[in-house]
Amino acid sequence: MNKINKPLLVTGIHRSATSWIGRMLAVGGGLTYANEPLSVSHRQGVLGMDVKHWYAYIIEENESQYLPAVQDLVKLRYQFYKELRTIQSRKDVLRMGRDLFNFTLGRLRGNQVLFKDPFASFSTPWFADRLGFQVVISIRHPAGFAGSLKRMNWPFQIEDLLAQPLLMRDHLEPYRAEMESAPADDVVGRACLLWNALYGTLYKTLQQRNDLIVVRHEDLSRDPVNGFRGLYKKLGYTFTPKVEHAILNTSSSDNPTELTRQTRHSVKVDSRANLDNWKKRLSAEDIKRIHKMTDEVSHLFYNEDEW
Repeated sequence: MNKINKPLLVTGIHRSATSWIGRMLAVGGGLTYANEPLSVSHRQGVLGMDVKHWYAYIIEENESQYLPAVQDLVKLRYQFYKELRTIQSRKDVLRMGRDLFNFTLGRLRGNQVLFKDPFASFSTPWFADRLGFQVVISIRHPAGFAGSLKRMNWPFQIEDLLAQPLLMRDHLEPYRAEMESAPADDVVGRACLLWNALYGTLYKTLQQRNDLIVVRHEDLSRDPVNGFRGLYKKLGYTFTPKVEHAILNTSSSDNPTELTRQTRHSVKVDSRANLDNWKKRLSAEDIKRIHKMTDEVSHLFYNEDEW
């Protein structure tokens, strides 16, 4: 089993395989998986505080709102009584039991937390500098991301970015006019705005530091075993036959070629077939529009022949 000395953040835009990456890194042992603590609908037992906005931006200036709860999570302290107050169904009870067991076992084993959370993307430097997290950032092709949201009919609430003055001040002011004028039902347009804002910000962060690990969703999907082997090596983790088996099991051609709305949280999909699903989901006009809207940022991560 891995002896891991630092907590781990797996982040990047939502629908960019952060769940798959996180689960495959947790298989090696030494980590306790926490799923999207910064989601506005997270479980109080996992993170004992309310989160008001998607993609909350945390820096030293506003950390007092978040630090105590995040430190408890880093220490794998399950917030039993806070969770108890939110219980509404048998499913909630079972989830509470599972999370309480996993946190307690992880603490007894001396595990580190694996904080799987796309909504921590803008806060990546804070997690690395303030709390000593290792960080893995997943990048997904903008058309793949937009195609996924279009299929689910999930227009992103861009208003949640506009409602964070510190985030707008530090990073997103250049995008304000476009965000303020985005039609509420424009799934593709809003996806492009979020993609530009998030990966444009992360690119600037990556130019300033070399301690963050970047993986492209497409590279992992195309060659999962070698991709994860390289990721394990960069993190200093031990890549075992158990890990390889889990990777093959979750990426095999025997798995579905794409996930339904009901199975969207599954990590079992034919990873290679999934690569080109966006070409079937999007019209030629959609693809042309996404390319044009994201080109200023997307060319930093993707070549023209990847369109």
